Amino acid sequence: MTSPNFTVRSVQAFCYRYPLSTPVVTSFGRMLNRPAVFVRVEDADGNAGWGEVWSNFPSTGAEHRTRLVNEVLAPAVAGFAVGEPSQVFEKLTQGTSVLALQCGEPGPFAQAIAGIDIAIWDLHARRRKTALWKLLGGVRQTIKVYASGINPTGSRQMAEAALARGHRALKLKIGFEAAADRANLASLRDLIGNGMLAADANQGWSIDRALEIAPGLAEFNLAWLEEPIRADRPWQEWQALGKGAGVPLAAGENIASRDGFKQAISDDTLCVVQPDIAKWGGLTESSAIARNIVKSGKTFCPHYLGGGIGLLASAHLLAGVGGDGLLEVDSNDNPLRDRFCGPVVDVRDGAVTLSDDPGLGVEPDLASIEQYRTA
Repeated sequence: MTSPNFTVRSVQAFCYRYPLSTPVVTSFGRMLNRPAVFVRVEDADGNAGWGEVWSNFPSTGAEHRTRLVNEVLAPAVAGFAVGEPSQVFEKLTQGTSVLALQCGEPGPFAQAIAGIDIAIWDLHARRRKTALWKLLGGVRQTIKVYASGINPTGSRQMAEAALARGHRALKLKIGFEAAADRANLASLRDLIGNGMLAADANQGWSIDRALEIAPGLAEFNLAWLEEPIRADRPWQEWQALGKGAGVPLAAGENIASRDGFKQAISDDTLCVVQPDIAKWGGLTESSAIARNIVKSGKTFCPHYLGGGIGLLASAHLLAGVGGDGLLEVDSNDNPLRDRFCGPVVDVRDGAVTLSDDPGLGVEPDLASIEQYRTA
């Protein structure tokens, strides 16, 4: 069915930072605060939809992406008559492709466009008076989740807190000193028993180092080992690791093209594929890719580490596409996530249940986080 046409009246991004008492640590850097760039799209009838732009790195990335939305992309789409949500994505992607190449910033442009795309889909579903997960073809509104972002220090305490909040599956950050990684994995495996445990090396190893370390992780019965090597390494290296690791491999958050995902599902190298809708592709690209992942027999697990609107949209995508994947839910303190992710904040026995309300089903109260807004 063709959706009712609407005209974009305005697009606006809002930038926030929540200071952390405990930094989020990865193998390549530390986050001293949690940024969020929320996007509001309004149509000529006064309806609004919400999206979110990936903005975790570099430390000034959120402010930069906010300006990209407000000063470059918003004027380009104001007054645009929309028939289908994908038209906005295509217009902005094609219209800025040379500019993104000229300034060497395809990533920030793609992330800013993804945030607008999510908002357009939310608006589209609201106009249809349909929950986004239903509009995407879903038949079940309950999805499984897992607790991620578990740091290498204090990992057991973070995991215990996640389990107390209703989680039943965990993902630990590794890629640090090998003995410490193993000790943390052993502690979490002991804690969760036969439950799901995954590990994320955040692109921390060379292929030789990964082939040296990964087989020794098999004893922890990992659901997957995520990004053990750089995402841009030749596919032959990933294939070699797939054959020699002895544990299932996962990747996808740093794949940023249709061809890249086509390759990722073309053979049995990856068991789990993890597109990030706020980092590249929005819902327009990720919904088709997610269906191809499920069709290929692999597990679709949306990657997400940001504020609540993008997390909620990721949940709707997973429910819309189906399959047996899990939604990533960050374990670290972040009101920019918890106040805006709707029912995803309520984890019960390792799952969350989405509402039947139109669109994403939330009306963000930005006044409640005004204290965290940046210039």
